[in-house]
Amino acid sequence: MTSRVRWLNHRASTNRERRSTVTKQTIRETTPKRSAAQAHAEALTESADARQKRGQKPRPIVEFPDPLFDEWEDPPTFAEALQLHMRRHGDTCWHLHRSIVRPGEAFNRKTIVVWFNGEKPPRSVQSLEILGRIERRYRLPAGYFKNKLPPTARAARGHIMGDDIGDAERRRLAWHLPDDFNSLPFEKREEIIEWVRRVIISGTTEYRRFQAAASKQRYAIRFPALTGRSSSPVWEAEDEDPDIDGPDLLSGSLDAPANLAAEMEDLVRFKTSTLTDLGFQRNGIWGDETAAQKIEHLGLMFGALSAAPTEGVQGYGLPFTRLTFGLLAFLGVWDWYLRWRERRRGFYTIWEVNMLAVALALTRRETGWLRQHPEFLARVRPIPGLISESEIAAASGDWDGFCDTFYRHLTSRSKEIKRVARVHRDPFEPIMCVLETDSPLSEYRKITDEIVARMPDEKRYPRAAAEAVRSFLLLRLGLHLGLRQKNLRQLLVCPRGQFPTSERRLEDLRRGELRWSDRDRGWEVLIPANAFKNASSSFFGQKPFRLVLPDLLDLYKYIDAYVGRHRAALLGDIADPGTFFVKTTKVNTKDAAYDQISIYDAWRLTIQRYGIYNPYTDRGAIKGLLPHGPHNVRDVLATHILKKTGSYEQASYAIQDTPEMIRNHYGRFLPEDKAALAARILNEVWRAA
Repeated sequence: MTSRVRWLNHRASTNRERRSTVTKQTIRETTPKRSAAQAHAEALTESADARQKRGQKPRPIVEFPDPLFDEWEDPPTFAEALQLHMRRHGDTCWHLHRSIVRPGEAFNRKTIVVWFNGEKPPRSVQSLEILGRIERRYRLPAGYFKNKLPPTARAARGHIMGDDIGDAERRRLAWHLPDDFNSLPFEKREEIIEWVRRVIISGTTEYRRFQAAASKQRYAIRFPALTGRSSSPVWEAEDEDPDIDGPDLLSGSLDAPANLAAEMEDLVRFKTSTLTDLGFQRNGIWGDETAAQKIEHLGLMFGALSAAPTEGVQGYGLPFTRLTFGLLAFLGVWDWYLRWRERRRGFYTIWEVNMLAVALALTRRETGWLRQHPEFLARVRPIPGLISESEIAAASGDWDGFCDTFYRHLTSRSKEIKRVARVHRDPFEPIMCVLETDSPLSEYRKITDEIVARMPDEKRYPRAAAEAVRSFLLLRLGLHLGLRQKNLRQLLVCPRGQFPTSERRLEDLRRGELRWSDRDRGWEVLIPANAFKNASSSFFGQKPFRLVLPDLLDLYKYIDAYVGRHRAALLGDIADPGTFFVKTTKVNTKDAAYDQISIYDAWRLTIQRYGIYNPYTDRGAIKGLLPHGPHNVRDVLATHILKKTGSYEQASYAIQDTPEMIRNHYGRFLPEDKAALAARILNEVWRAA
């Protein structure tokens, strides 16, 4: 029976094919042939109705189609929401494209297909505008689809800014512009760009404006044999914050002549070697960062002396080959440099006091390096207005007496400048809105919440997600530990299951480590005392710093994810430096570890993207916040504890320092805060009554 059915089906199929072949052949034989010219003439004379496309007519376009059903559950993702509402209104990707794209607009229909399939989310400004039209067509709330988009790793593309804005600035500005920027009036767009430049990119402080102008003038002399070829500055080790030293450190431009470079190398060797050379004495030694700082500062002074007086720097114009450390033993040189810095900035700051301290150390009795090298006088020649022949003769005749006179004069100068020195950069200014709250730590913590809320999808953007987790941990560890940026960026990491570095080895390295403690069942930070700037402080008592991090607000979850996955995504194929925090590497990256400049930039970028509230985009955590570096987190911690306890002693514990340092540098504890704290305690009696 089965075989007969198969035979009948095969026979029927064969008959259908035979009939189809005969029909096609008959049509070809009975249809008269036409030439190409005849076909063209007929097409020209054919009526419009006859030329209409055969087949089903397209659906008419309705501005606001009625939904096919009214009850529906709101899906969580963008692609699912788009699919739902297209089905609700009976739209296909083709018909939706015809309904919302205006004539003349270059918007590909396949883009909607990609969105519908969930392959890629909208990213450009034009795509976000199309989303708004879809929301309007389906009568959905404004921003309905946009709020379902996954956090992206990049800024929107396609903002129309202006021909005067370069590509690099366009990329920075794009992060902070609203999605409807292109549809706004020209005046409004100019207002937004001006605000972003002033508040987010550069900051609004007077110091920032001075910094931006001064950093454009490059005049400092570099010593590449000691610091390398890079012109990246080395900042003040005192406060671990680039803003302290000033913008002049960005101005390295020329390499030192051979004789000056040799003298600088001798000075650095004298101050950094374990043992002094026979016949020489010294008072104290320099660490690597202090040595780099002194090199930069002295390079600025020599650069000012050699800069042309007719250019923007308005230096002295001393020939390059006449630069020598012997010049630093003459009072006229220092008086000129002090007045030059006053003209440049408008007033004296603590910078000039610190520079005079360097001069005093160089000429101090018995231990001054310059005082122990009278042979440098042979390279000094008279300089009009700075050094006379009689001064050179006096120095040659009685070098020790000449240095004593110099020392007394500069000591007096230092006291005079210290009396009138002003603060150009208020360290509290960028975070004043945080310090003025009742709970500064709670206010600053909002930035970490903003990072989590805008965390990119790790599967779609693995590196961007790793960068966001790194930013989150950078702030969280800074707030939990209160470390200076040096100790934070040099923190090593030991993953779970591996043997931690011994304490003695950490002492040799002068850095700490984040490791898993089986005893405490938590992530532990161990830093030897000698790794801290104030290692001799009573806070340490020659004992290491040890703290087990609390597992609060998913801290351990993000540490485990960072150590297990994200850190490797940031490193790529670059060698692992062993530090907990690593840079986002590229093919040409030489070292993945952070230095003073890159850690500051990473912190500042985090504040710009997540910390500063932007009224035009409604993004950002804190209104009134300004860009700042990692050093300000110590101000937040100290001020928070002062407002809660009134104790400088307890505030010093939070940042591994002394009560005196808190009182002079970190804590912002105003009389009104003290009165409020006392009133809170006294009011308990009245409430109890």
